[in-house]
Amino acid sequence: MIRRIAIACALGSLAFSAAACNTVQGAGEDIESVGERGEEALDGV
Repeated sequence: MIRRIAIACALGSLAFSAAACNTVQGAGEDIESVGERGEEALDGV
């Protein structure tokens, strides 16, 4: 019983970690996109 709970917690933690990485990566891409658009606006492109 305890082993099943430990395995479930480990799998849950792994899934949560993978989702968090994707979220941070997506936020980084959004920030990069905003920076590029800002540069274009300042350059008059």
